[in-house]
Amino acid sequence: MHEEEDPKEYRWESGYEKTWEAIQEDESGRLEPSVTEMIQRAKRRRLLDREASVRLGIMRHVYIILDVSQAMTEQDLKPTRQSCTLKILEDFIKEFHEQNPISQLGIITTQNKTAKRQSELSNNPQRHLECIKKLQDLPARGEPSLQNSLEVALSSLRHLPPHTSREILIIFAALTSCDPGEIGATIQKVKDANIRVSVVGLAAELHVCKDISQETGGSFSVCINDLHLKELIHDHLEPPPASVKMDHTLIKVGFPHQINADAKPALCMCHLDDSPPLNTRGYYCPQCTAKYCDLPAECRVCGLMLVTAPHLARSYRHLFPLKQFDEVLVEETTAKNCYGCLKHFTETAADKKVYVCRTCRQVFCFNCDIFLHETIHSCPGCASNPTISQYNTS
Repeated sequence: MHEEEDPKEYRWESGYEKTWEAIQEDESGRLEPSVTEMIQRAKRRRLLDREASVRLGIMRHVYIILDVSQAMTEQDLKPTRQSCTLKILEDFIKEFHEQNPISQLGIITTQNKTAKRQSELSNNPQRHLECIKKLQDLPARGEPSLQNSLEVALSSLRHLPPHTSREILIIFAALTSCDPGEIGATIQKVKDANIRVSVVGLAAELHVCKDISQETGGSFSVCINDLHLKELIHDHLEPPPASVKMDHTLIKVGFPHQINADAKPALCMCHLDDSPPLNTRGYYCPQCTAKYCDLPAECRVCGLMLVTAPHLARSYRHLFPLKQFDEVLVEETTAKNCYGCLKHFTETAADKKVYVCRTCRQVFCFNCDIFLHETIHSCPGCASNPTISQYNTS
C-alpha cells in the first residue's frame, strides 16, 4: 500500500512501449517500473546540456508573475493550486538566493484584470518570504491580465543596466487573459528591452503564453502534477545563457567588514520603512559609509554592490561547473563500492552503469552523480586529493 501512495510519474507519460518488459525486481523484492529510471536519465541529460561553454548572465533580475485568479482555487493540485504553488515558491526563493546571491528577485500578482507589484526587486530573501506568507491569505478571484503584468514588470526591468540578465517567470493557471489592449505590442516592447519571459502553465497550453516565450527566447511548459510543477519552477535556478545584446562591462563591488561595537548607533538603510531600533552592528559601505544589516545588498545611496567573498564564489561556480562524469559499465571498473555513499555495486539493472570522475578517476553511483552535480558542485575525490585541481582541463 505504501508503494502505491509513493508519488511517481505515470506510465502513460512515457508513451507506448512494452511495459511488461520494463518491470525489474530490486534487492528487497519490490517491482520498480523503469519509468523512474527514465526520469532520472532525463535529469542527467539536462546536466549534460549545461556543460557546454556558454556565456551566462549571473547577475540576474527576475520578476515572478503569479496568477491569483479564480482558476487558482481548483483542487487538481492539493490542497489548491494557490497553496501548492506558494509552497513551491517558498522553497524556490530560498534556493534562488542561495545559488544566485548577487541576483535580485521580485513578485507580481495578477487578478481582477489588474496586476500589482507585491515586492520590489531585492536580494533579501526574507522580504520575499514574508510576501509569500501574505499571499497565502489573499483570496483568488477574477481573471488575470498578462498584458498588465508584463507592463508592470517592464516598467522596472527596462531601466536596469545592460550588463544584467532581465527575466520574467510567469506561473499561469487560467485559460483566458483579460487585457486592455493589443498584447502583441507589449510583447514587442518586452523583446526590445531584452527581457526573457518563461511561462509555467498549471492547466493547459495557451497559444499566447507559448508565443510570448518563443518571441523572447524563454521556455514554456505545462505541469502534470505537483512534483512536475516543482521541477519546472526549479529549472529556473540556473542562470540562462546570456543574450547577444548583453553588454560586457566591469562591475564595481564593495567588500564591507562587519562592525559590532566600534561604530556609533545608526539606522540601517535596508529597514528604513520598518523603523527598527538603533544599534551598532552591521556592515558599512566602504564608499559612502551607509549601514546595512545583511549582505548582499545594493547600496541605496551610492549604488555600490556590497558582497562578501563567499557570495562571489557561489555565483562563480555557475561559470565553471563540476565536469560531467563518464558513464561506464560496472564490469569495466575495479571498484566494488561507490566512493560517495559506499553503496555496493550489484548485478541488478540499476547498477549496470557507474560514473567515473574524469580527474581523480573515483567511481560513483547514479544518485551520488546527480547529488554532486546539483547540490554539492564538487567532487569529493578531487577535494580529498590536494594535488588534483577540480578545474584541470586535461
